[in-house]
Amino acid sequence: MDKIIEIKDMSFKYDKDYILTSINLDVNRGDFVGIIGANGTGKSTLLKLILGQLKPNIGTISVYGNPAWSNNRTGKIGYVAQVGLSRGMDFPATVGEIVMLNMYKDIGLFKFPKKEHRKAVKKALDTVGMLDYIDRRFSDLSGGQQQRVIIAKAIVNKPEVLILDEPTTGIDHKSEEILYQLLDKLNQEDNITILMISHDLRKIKEHSNKLIELECFEKEVN
Repeated sequence: MDKIIEIKDMSFKYDKDYILTSINLDVNRGDFVGIIGANGTGKSTLLKLILGQLKPNIGTISVYGNPAWSNNRTGKIGYVAQVGLSRGMDFPATVGEIVMLNMYKDIGLFKFPKKEHRKAVKKALDTVGMLDYIDRRFSDLSGGQQQRVIIAKAIVNKPEVLILDEPTTGIDHKSEEILYQLLDKLNQEDNITILMISHDLRKIKEHSNKLIELECFEKEVN
C-alpha cells in the first residue's frame, strides 16, 4: 500500500500554546480520511501543515517522502479551502474561467489557453456534473453548484490527492448529498485520495475509511 502522507509525533503552535500535539497519521493511496473535532482543535491548521503552508515546531510531516513544505509535490495535491473562493463572488467570471484559473501555471503568464487546456476544463466540469454551466456566471450559481465548480477547479490538473476544508458548509441537504456522491466517485473510480474536514460525524463516517478526531488540547510542550 503506497504511503502518501506520513505525520510523526508532530506538534504545532502559533504562539506559546500548542494547538496540535503529538499527531501521528499515515495516509495511503486511495484513502478517504475524515477529520473531525470541535472548533479550535486545529483542523484547518493541520491541513495547512500538510499543504506546506506552515511548518511544525516538533516532529515531521512527509508528503511523497519529502518534507511537506519542500514543494516537491506540485500539482499532485488539489485543495478546496473553507468558504473562500466559492462564496460571495460577484465579478463577471464564467464557470469555465474559474476552473481555468488553476491552469495558468501550465499555460504561462500572459498567454492564451490552448486546445488541451480547454479540453481539461471541460473534462473537470463534466466530472462534477457542471459542464452545461461552463458559460454561466459563477456568481449566478447556487452554493452547491459553486462548490462543485470549485472542486472542478481543484481537480483540473489531475491531482492524486484532494484536500477539502468543510466543503458542505452553507449548502442545502440535497447539494450535500450530491457532493458526497461526487467525492465517493473521485475516490473509488478515479482513485483520488481524499482528506476532508467535516462537522457532521455521522455523515463523514459513512463515506470515509479512516477517521481522525482532534481534541481541544492547549499546553506548553518542552
